[in-house]
Amino acid sequence: MSSRTVGEIIKGQELLTASASTPVSEVARSMRGRRVGAVLVVEDGKLAGIFTERDALFRVVAEKRDAATTTVGQVMTANPTAISPRDPFPMALHLMHEGQFRHVPVVEDGKPVGIVSSRDAMGPELEDFMYSLILRGQANDVLA
Repeated sequence: MSSRTVGEIIKGQELLTASASTPVSEVARSMRGRRVGAVLVVEDGKLAGIFTERDALFRVVAEKRDAATTTVGQVMTANPTAISPRDPFPMALHLMHEGQFRHVPVVEDGKPVGIVSSRDAMGPELEDFMYSLILRGQANDVLA
């Protein structure tokens, strides 16, 4: 497998964050402006949650909430699974696959330093990861 670390993937990334009290409408405009699908919610310098485009759709639009008065803290995923910048990127792919989500916050000493997404996998890691899933499936078939 490729040996890129999560830190190598996020190098030079401009992290988009918001406080839990920020209205969804404001965060959505920031996401659109930066062309990103997720924002890390930070309180007192620490990761408190993640707000994604899916949260906007399923927890705001589908529930007919007012995006101007609903805060990201009300609809974010609190205490999300996170990864260290020292971890290998395939570990992030594994977390996304197992957890069925597309974004993983990158945290060092409790502080957010970046975010990796399934879009970052458009490289050698995706091919290696898919190959390992195929092999696992074949092994399960043989052992069944």
